[in-house]
Amino acid sequence: MFKLYYSPGSCALAPHLALEEAGADYQAIRVDFKASEQRSPQYLQVNPKGRVPALVTPDGVLTETPAILVYIAQMFPQAALAPLGDPFRFGIAQSFNSYLCSTVHVAHAHKGRGTRWVDESDTAAIAAMQRKVPQSVAAAFELIEQQLFTGPWVLGERYSICDPYLFTLARWLEGDGIDPARFPKVAGHTARMVERPAVRKVMVAHDG
Repeated sequence: MFKLYYSPGSCALAPHLALEEAGADYQAIRVDFKASEQRSPQYLQVNPKGRVPALVTPDGVLTETPAILVYIAQMFPQAALAPLGDPFRFGIAQSFNSYLCSTVHVAHAHKGRGTRWVDESDTAAIAAMQRKVPQSVAAAFELIEQQLFTGPWVLGERYSICDPYLFTLARWLEGDGIDPARFPKVAGHTARMVERPAVRKVMVAHDG
């Protein structure tokens, strides 16, 4: 059995959805960030980074959302969650998820995690980062909307590990001060995602 450590509202939603879609035997373990459980000695033994997601596998612990998503796709090839047999299309999937991780998520994090980049006492710098979030996140989603999204799913006709990841980050748009209606393709994708049985099941844990 796999163990997925997650926190509601975090990017751990993406691998949680992938595990459910793959039909994996797993246990989802909630990490309470409000109680600082991510910094507890017990959790730091699982993931020294003090973040989620963390996936405990028979071979060890994996962290970082893109890596976990690829691992799930490779461990459950019958679920067809990635174009594993096509090196170029698999590279496209990796490129998309890497963009979500390295650009979109980082832009979003400037709203509430400014102290990762500047001292807590530098309130002016933190405020400047927060003001920039609606612009930087919207610019990233404009690129996704216009150039990176194929439709009806991210890579085209077949659902993949890119879809739960996009769904996860698109859920943050309103909190970042952005109207999701600005991006009709992404909004349509979100609507399709919430109709999937696996998504409905997993969201009970994340929205409950």
